[in-house]
Amino acid sequence: MQTLSRWKKRKKSLWFLLIVFIVAAISIYLLILKDLPFPTKLNSVSFPQSTQIFDRNQKLLYSIYSSRNQKFIPLSSIPKHMQQATIAIEDKDFYSHGAIDLRAIFRSLVSIVFHKELQGGSTLTQQLVKNGLLTPERTILRKIKEVILSFVTEVLYPKDKILEMYLNQVPYGGTAWGIEAAAQTYFGKKTADLDIAQAALLAGLPESPTTNSPYGAHPEFAKKRQVVILNKMHEQKYISKSEKEKAINQKLKFKASYDNILAPHFVLYIKDFLVKKYGQKLVEEGGLSVITSLDYQIQDFAQKAVFENIEDLTDYHVTNGAALVTNPGTGEILAMVGSINYFDNSIDGNVNVVLSLRQPGSSIKPINYAVGLIKGYTAATPFIDSPICFPTQDGKNYCPVNYDGNWHGVVQMRYALGNSINIPAVKMLKLNGIQSMIATAGAMGITSFNDPDRYGLSLTLGGGEVTMLEIAKTYGVFANQGYRINLHPILKITDNRGKVLEEYKPPISPIFGKKVMPEGVAFIISDILADNNSRMMAFGPDSFLRIPNKIVSVKTGTTNDLRDNWTIGYTPSFVVAVWVGNNDNTPMGRLTSGVTGAAPIWNEIMTYLLKDKPIQPLPRPPNVIQKSICSISGLLPQLEGERCETRFEYFLKGTEPTKQEETVQKVRIDKTTQDLAKPDQTENVEEKDQKIIVDALGEPYCLTCPHPTPTPTPTLN
Repeated sequence: MQTLSRWKKRKKSLWFLLIVFIVAAISIYLLILKDLPFPTKLNSVSFPQSTQIFDRNQKLLYSIYSSRNQKFIPLSSIPKHMQQATIAIEDKDFYSHGAIDLRAIFRSLVSIVFHKELQGGSTLTQQLVKNGLLTPERTILRKIKEVILSFVTEVLYPKDKILEMYLNQVPYGGTAWGIEAAAQTYFGKKTADLDIAQAALLAGLPESPTTNSPYGAHPEFAKKRQVVILNKMHEQKYISKSEKEKAINQKLKFKASYDNILAPHFVLYIKDFLVKKYGQKLVEEGGLSVITSLDYQIQDFAQKAVFENIEDLTDYHVTNGAALVTNPGTGEILAMVGSINYFDNSIDGNVNVVLSLRQPGSSIKPINYAVGLIKGYTAATPFIDSPICFPTQDGKNYCPVNYDGNWHGVVQMRYALGNSINIPAVKMLKLNGIQSMIATAGAMGITSFNDPDRYGLSLTLGGGEVTMLEIAKTYGVFANQGYRINLHPILKITDNRGKVLEEYKPPISPIFGKKVMPEGVAFIISDILADNNSRMMAFGPDSFLRIPNKIVSVKTGTTNDLRDNWTIGYTPSFVVAVWVGNNDNTPMGRLTSGVTGAAPIWNEIMTYLLKDKPIQPLPRPPNVIQKSICSISGLLPQLEGERCETRFEYFLKGTEPTKQEETVQKVRIDKTTQDLAKPDQTENVEEKDQKIIVDALGEPYCLTCPHPTPTPTPTLN
């Protein structure tokens, strides 16, 4: 009986295991094996649909991958160094492992877990299967299919054949599929004629064809990856040290690309944006329709303005320029000119300066003064513009000078900003604190100032680096009365079936953005930058910063080393940023007062934008009041006695002056200089009645004393 009972139990267990096995087999078939493509399809060709990029008015700017350029060549026609470059960067143990590389997978896991870095663990066989037979989705199920197909592929084909299929089918960017098309696209030659330097660059493209492309938004990335590959080829003993060094130093000449493209810098910026969001495969093969915010009419005008004006600056050793036009209220990019000519290799024209980090010069000053207004200082706050030095952390003194080499005595904030005088700006930053300026800049849109410890007081004179996109977004905050609206270059994206993937609905008012600054602060800064009288001392009455019969706020900026020259101006409808300089970072010739370079271009573009637009006055917030003040001290005029020269100024409620100006006071005077004696001076001193002003930093200044004029040492504003 016991034997029979045990047999029945075993029988039940066997039936259970059989059922589990059948269910598992069916599940595996349905989930994994059903519809699984066979590796023999790796030699088949599929044709992707083009992705089309339009401007806001449906004008076609460019078709991405409108056809698939692919030509099969045998492995024997592919140079050994091309094969070796690919193996060195993609799968160094390709000939020694099977379908999968357990060691590479382990290294990848270690890198992810312990170093928080992504590192590929896929073999060339897996990459071939993924690109040729499967979708790009990142799921466990897709990975299982990839592994199964890789094992089958390794059974069906020898290693050389797998490498041959990989090199003939992998995407190298654009319409170039396979190494032969890549060699023709980038260098205009057959694969067999590629040298080591060219082979190493091409081997770096499949990992991310858009990001690493020498025709992309960041062509420098292609060079960086080429160097990585050459170092790996040397480490793996494919090439000698001398061959490596020769290839690294070799100047590559690329074939002209994107012949049928409008607004190339913008288009490639959009393409890079799309790839990061939707993936390489969908952008290259998905047949997307992309409506951008670009207005090609504005783009074309801006491009011509930049090109023609740079031609007039050859005597100043200026070879390049860039421009950006945005709508601050919506964040829409209306024009993006990354260089005077995308196709001019002699000036690295394919580099998009709009995306490049450059020093802004004095164009960064409005942020610093905005912080001052937030902290309670006013547009009438006096600063003593005289020689001064500030101690630094390294024990040295920082002694800023002005653009004209002169000292201007008492200068109120309005005129310090309007005339871009350096000493008051540095004093303002000293009072504000560097961290406060960086925090405000970050809230407004500048993320490049990511380490406060790197910067000193020269930050307010342009000592940090920004992109034109960042500076445009920042000035947009002033235009939007303190509200930040992020830039939106894309209005609508639909797939090849007409399904809307995304659509941007612009805000009906800037107040729907993020408030990062009090409205009154934005208004006062904008009023100063729109006041032609406030900048007349430096720029004259009729400079390129003035648009007749229009209200436009504008600021210039030129770095002391003459590598960057800017003009950025705005209305409630437009922000226009212009840069001139050299892509190789060589200095320009001396530009007069910061308006000879970028300002004429800016003026031309802004005039074009505003020609049919009504005047847009700056809307004054209710918490901003106007007061009559003394034009030097910034205090209230005396009701009786000697009255000061007065002017009107705007104040945030609660910051307006409450004290009347004192005419004279008794002070200690140096008998020799007839100026204020030093605090610790005891000899050669007398007391006199003089008119004294003390600035925000606590520095006294005698208005009625003689002041010797120093020898000018001009910089630029």
